[in-house]
Amino acid sequence: EVCTKTAINSCSDCIKSGAYCGWCKQLNFTKPGEQEAARCDTQAALKERGCMEEDIISPKNVFFNVKNSTLSKNTDTTDDPIQLQPQEVYLKLRPGLSKTFRINFQRIEGYPVDLYYLMDLSYSMEDDLRSIKSLGNQLFEALQGITKKGRIGFGSFVDKTVLPFTNTNPEKLKKPCAEKEQFCQPAFGYRHVLSMTADKATFQKEVNKQNISGNLDSPEGTLDAIMQAAVCGDRIGWRNSSTRIIVLTTDDGFHMAGDGKLAGILEPNDEKCYLENKIYSKSSEMDYPSVGQVATQLENNNIQPIFAVTKNMEGVYRKLSEMIPKSEVGVLSEDSRNVVELIKAAYNRLSSKVTVTHDSLPDNVKVTYTPKCPNGGGSGGDTGVCDNVGVGMMVSFDVTVTAKECLDRNISFTIGPLGIKDKLKVSVSTRCECECDDPQTDAHPYCNRQGKVNCGMCSCKDTFVGQKCECSIKGKDVSSLKAACQKDNGTECEGRGDCVCGVCQCHAIPGGLAYYGTHCECENESCEKYKNQLCGGNGKCICKNCVCDPEYEGPACQCKKSDEQCRSDQSVCNGRGTCQCNQCKCIEGYQRPFCKFCPHTFKKCIECLGFQTGPFSKNCSEACKSIHKFEMVDTLPPGKPCDVRDVENCRVFFTTFQLVGEDNYTTNKVCMFIHVHHTECPELPNIYGIIGGSIAGVALIGLLILLLIKGIIYMNDLKEFRRFENEKKKAKWTDVTNPLFQNATTTVANPTFTGE
Repeated sequence: EVCTKTAINSCSDCIKSGAYCGWCKQLNFTKPGEQEAARCDTQAALKERGCMEEDIISPKNVFFNVKNSTLSKNTDTTDDPIQLQPQEVYLKLRPGLSKTFRINFQRIEGYPVDLYYLMDLSYSMEDDLRSIKSLGNQLFEALQGITKKGRIGFGSFVDKTVLPFTNTNPEKLKKPCAEKEQFCQPAFGYRHVLSMTADKATFQKEVNKQNISGNLDSPEGTLDAIMQAAVCGDRIGWRNSSTRIIVLTTDDGFHMAGDGKLAGILEPNDEKCYLENKIYSKSSEMDYPSVGQVATQLENNNIQPIFAVTKNMEGVYRKLSEMIPKSEVGVLSEDSRNVVELIKAAYNRLSSKVTVTHDSLPDNVKVTYTPKCPNGGGSGGDTGVCDNVGVGMMVSFDVTVTAKECLDRNISFTIGPLGIKDKLKVSVSTRCECECDDPQTDAHPYCNRQGKVNCGMCSCKDTFVGQKCECSIKGKDVSSLKAACQKDNGTECEGRGDCVCGVCQCHAIPGGLAYYGTHCECENESCEKYKNQLCGGNGKCICKNCVCDPEYEGPACQCKKSDEQCRSDQSVCNGRGTCQCNQCKCIEGYQRPFCKFCPHTFKKCIECLGFQTGPFSKNCSEACKSIHKFEMVDTLPPGKPCDVRDVENCRVFFTTFQLVGEDNYTTNKVCMFIHVHHTECPELPNIYGIIGGSIAGVALIGLLILLLIKGIIYMNDLKEFRRFENEKKKAKWTDVTNPLFQNATTTVANPTFTGE
């Protein structure tokens, strides 16, 4: 258990900052100079620091079982059986602290079933319609085998009666089938034929009245039909307490949202019921629904679809089934004679699989499921699933609800098995405020009688401030008091203390020490270390700086005071620096170890004395009076010479003999300008060569690019020509005489000519 504290100014802030944070309301719990935020920590840490258990505020989750009716065993004793337990719970959650509770579901024997047979009546389904007309009795018997309280309804669909989906010629609208077809009904989108009924004869009678129709393209208005069957519950006759099933039979695909634009239909589907005289009245005015819209309405209305499709459409509808929870796909025979067995098998698969989920949640609430299946197995997470659940078997799911942060208002959502009307209502609120049971007085002694206690802290009157309301600000500006505690308009008391009446009260440091100073800017633990000791053990750390013992020096008191290694010719650093830690720290221009060699600072003097050039050329004697002796020589004395560059960028070599002190020396110089000028002075660049070379380079690169492009074009043309030649060789031309062609030469035979 960890308490990750953020900005803590009150008990409420502490409770919100972490699921395991507690607040100590005990008076005098904080030490002098300690902030009130120290009251916030884990319960174990607060107890260790001396807070009594009864003074620790750490709200727990609260669970109320509002409604928990007993599960029904069958449907004999009630028309509204209960399959899910409990029915309503209330949770009051600590943010970040999960609460787990269990729900139970039991399949009831003989639970009512409403089955809506939705059939594609396009021309290609002619033989399937004949089969369903002959299978009405078997379909009812199969339903009675599932439950004695079964009902069945019937609906049909084709497609929107607009181009390019349906031929809009008036005669074709009346009879969209082939001319030889005698029994053909006019084109339509979706028609609700029969509401739910338990009368077998009525169902058979209405189905026998049905005739096929037709359209132009292959996909049908399937999603239009499913949407209307789902949202027109009162027209279809769905019961509140029943398993709702749509059996869809078709041999073709389906149109989706956006396809309506082909017919100029731009209005999106609004998921509402538009049945007038049992016909979908908005079929030609409203676009097809999307798969997501259909899936949502099926789930909201607890409807489970069974797609009975031909073999060529199985793959399409299996993909659709993956996007619609609690749905099944079966393959029809050529004439749909296996539809009864298909429905029974699909129903058994649907009813034996229990999938528990919830409706939409806010982003800061999370719900997960852990299944407790009677046969083991199952899967959990955002949904809970148990397979092979038989009639009368009870399955359980552990539901874990977590509020990630405080909720602005109470929320409610439902949990339940898909396709079942039984739902658990879950109401959730959060515990983000402290209940401290404080004394009801505005003049508490702990607050110097100038305020009241709020969860161990003082809430002062308007004219008083401070941890215990000890500071009166009557006639004073609060902002000016705070400004007095800020150094250079920075953080109040450097973040290391509390500003009380314009004076910083510094906090303690772990280990018994404390910050100090006007703005708590000082402490004696941050000085430099040497050999892992503050101030090398040779001094004291005072306000972040080492004060060394008399015989030591250095930022960490790491050096003994001595100048033995700084002396040269009986002088310390030749008078051109200071000895620190037994090493010379030279003035700029002089080099260690003794600040003796190569003072480049008199470069300008070398130029003016030796060559009468440079910035000192006009007042050379005055500017360079510290140089006692200056000679131009052909050869330098032995030793490593120094060098500088003059205004012409030539190197000037020289040696010096320094006297003790700064700028006090004699100089021996040799100017290579006299003897080796051409080798030491850099040659000027050949401008004409550079310009000419650049032009030649650009021209050469351009020529190469042109040649490359020409080569690529040539190779491409050659490749095309060879391909043309190969194709010409493969061509086989047929000699055919043009019937319109007449030869320019006419031959006429003499009828009297005998050939002799």
